[in-house]
Amino acid sequence: MKITIRHCTQQLLIFFLLSLLTGFLQAEEQPYPETGVAKEINTIIAAEQNPYLMRSSFPNRVEDLAALYKLSGNQLLWLGNANSEKNIHDALGLLANAASHGLNPANYDADVLQQKLPAALKLNSDAYLQLALHDTALTVSILRFAHDLHYGTVDPKALNFNLKPRQKKLLDLPALIKNSVASGTIAQLPSQVEPKLQQYTKLKQALATYTELAKTTPPIHLFIKKSLRPGSEYPQLPELQRFLIAVGDLAEEKTTETANATNAPLRYTDKIAEGVKKFQLRHGLTTTGTLDKNTANAINVPLEQRITQIKLAMERLRWLPEFGPGQAVIVNIPAFQLWAFDDIEAEHPNVLNINVVVGKSPKNQTPVLMADMRFINFSPYWNVPSTILKEEILPKLVGGKNFLAKQNMEVVANYGNPAKPVPLNAVSIDKLKRGIFRVRQRPGKGNALGKIKFIFPNKADVYLHDTPSKALFKKTRRDFSHGCVRVENPERLAEFVFKNQKGWDKESIRKAMKNTTMREVALEKPIPVVLFYSTSFSDENDDLIFYPDIYDHDPPLLAALTKPEDLSDQAIFIPPKKIEVQLSAPVSPDAIDPRPTELMQ
Repeated sequence: MKITIRHCTQQLLIFFLLSLLTGFLQAEEQPYPETGVAKEINTIIAAEQNPYLMRSSFPNRVEDLAALYKLSGNQLLWLGNANSEKNIHDALGLLANAASHGLNPANYDADVLQQKLPAALKLNSDAYLQLALHDTALTVSILRFAHDLHYGTVDPKALNFNLKPRQKKLLDLPALIKNSVASGTIAQLPSQVEPKLQQYTKLKQALATYTELAKTTPPIHLFIKKSLRPGSEYPQLPELQRFLIAVGDLAEEKTTETANATNAPLRYTDKIAEGVKKFQLRHGLTTTGTLDKNTANAINVPLEQRITQIKLAMERLRWLPEFGPGQAVIVNIPAFQLWAFDDIEAEHPNVLNINVVVGKSPKNQTPVLMADMRFINFSPYWNVPSTILKEEILPKLVGGKNFLAKQNMEVVANYGNPAKPVPLNAVSIDKLKRGIFRVRQRPGKGNALGKIKFIFPNKADVYLHDTPSKALFKKTRRDFSHGCVRVENPERLAEFVFKNQKGWDKESIRKAMKNTTMREVALEKPIPVVLFYSTSFSDENDDLIFYPDIYDHDPPLLAALTKPEDLSDQAIFIPPKKIEVQLSAPVSPDAIDPRPTELMQ
């Protein structure tokens, strides 16, 4: 009898604990009662639509919306409290001022919400549906604004920009917005979510400057019959001078006004030529100081178009995942420039700037991508790409077999450096045509990769490398390669890469580059490399540079921005790994011994 009572006591205890657990789980599933405004808010979230918005559907923002209102107890976030008018005013101000961040205010219903505000503030406390619609509409718009400002508006993969997806969310937008509203600091939200890169900050400042210039600077249209050099007369000199002063390329002076007052000839002076030279430098032109047709055409570009270039550059920077402190290498393809940063997140980093040659437009474009530099090859082999083999080398083998020998090339059965060369004959040529054999160029003088190759493994199989063709670096426009990036001063880049790696100083690097035997060195710490594309860029001297759109990448991005959609998190982040759990076979109820533990021993 004693055992039976104890057994019953155990069963009652288990039942009681299960009842508590069930009640707790049910409370977790429905933490707030489905009544009043909470019910209407939940209905709107479940429908993923709000008719007060021009883009009424918001499936890609619904997760953050639900999380935000859960933090608020599924109650009103903006309306119905003492700070409502101030918080809403500040929030609408952010949306209306979206253009200052390179975004379109129309995408966030700034005007529509502003028009609805007076009626929203007068609603009775029991007008649950209208209150919920007004409140969630503003919340969706703020979420859209913050998400676009941090991550960008367009999916870069849709434009063939193969940047690395982000590892995980480092920004909790719902918590950030909730805390900003609670503390009355919603106006400071942009500074908390916008990219932290110094390049982005500089472009944002440039956007403000050029927006003001476009309002105050008269349009200019220069006519050039022949190139002008110092001493030449030019009737449009006052217009040119005013423009150069406005954009900061020429110091203001009164020489032109004096000449006009005395009816003296308007001559193109050395001083103005220096201003033209600076303008040329900032617009990817040959810096001669001569006012030629190319320079006049660049001056005639409306400032509104330059503003668009800045906005496109800011959008592309939003696509980049967080770097973290430390070294980084960025190649801006249309700039034909490489920048190596000692610390990419530092406010005033040490920057190494090197000229580069990129892929020829339009056939051999250098791809936009992000990868980690992991290896350096000294005295590398050049494994000839299949397209070059097919289009340039195989036709030359038909006429004579000495071509490979003259180019210090050999036929191999695979790409590995230890691959055994095979004789060049009809059989090997046939296998070359069928892709079974490959051609590579041995290390040494004349090797297409020069003395060093910087490897950051990627699907496009592009890399940075030295080159024997040094003369091309003297040209202003430098798209001549088959897709890889040629570096003008690879020794300086190597010094940067090995800066924090023991055993590698300037002398050891020079010695390795003189060796004729291939040597691969693994980096102790990988360095992020970004092959980027931006037609507007602030350089290490804080000069705003505009570059020609050599690959015509700007129009597709501009078109995509005119068709706003909510960017999904699936397009931004690495999908979580699926965890496969192997469960043992279920145990039959008949196999469970119902006896108390002490009876089973």
